[in-house]
Amino acid sequence: MKRHIKFGNDKFELYLSEKQILARIIKLAQKINKDYKDRVPIFIGILNGSFIFMSDLIRHIKIDCEVDFLKLSSYGDAKISSGHVTLLKDLNATIGGRDIIVVEDIVDSGLSIDFIKKLICLHKPKTFKIVSLLYKKDAVKINVKIDYIGFSIPNDFVIGYGLDYMQKVRNLPAIYKLVDKG
Repeated sequence: MKRHIKFGNDKFELYLSEKQILARIIKLAQKINKDYKDRVPIFIGILNGSFIFMSDLIRHIKIDCEVDFLKLSSYGDAKISSGHVTLLKDLNATIGGRDIIVVEDIVDSGLSIDFIKKLICLHKPKTFKIVSLLYKKDAVKINVKIDYIGFSIPNDFVIGYGLDYMQKVRNLPAIYKLVDKG
């Protein structure tokens, strides 16, 4: 695994390895399995960023469950959120009275997850929980409770493992942080 990569003129260094990510996902799945024993939650992945995390998480979920997806836009091609959240793809599942677990790749400003929570709670789910691989506590503008956190990280720009830079580099197997902006 490469310790450093370059994308455009920007340089990134390895931040979380595949092994570290997988070990944490297994622990998150074990906790969710315990918390939802004898229940059938719907995991709602937030596209595009969460698809790799959700895929790996679901493979370690041992309880019965369903999956669905929402697609939002708040970044465009920027490194920081535009502050405006737009719904691009709505749910297919009926979620009223159901146990909902939203799966996010990263929570930073809190704007997207607040939008998602309001949108889903309009349907009156039985329960609503959030699992996020990454959480940037120092970047939070709207505080929403994150029930399952993979890693709390500083307010660095990160890519890989589903996280993109201008819709690219999602396919990196690990997470890298920006160290030198070219």
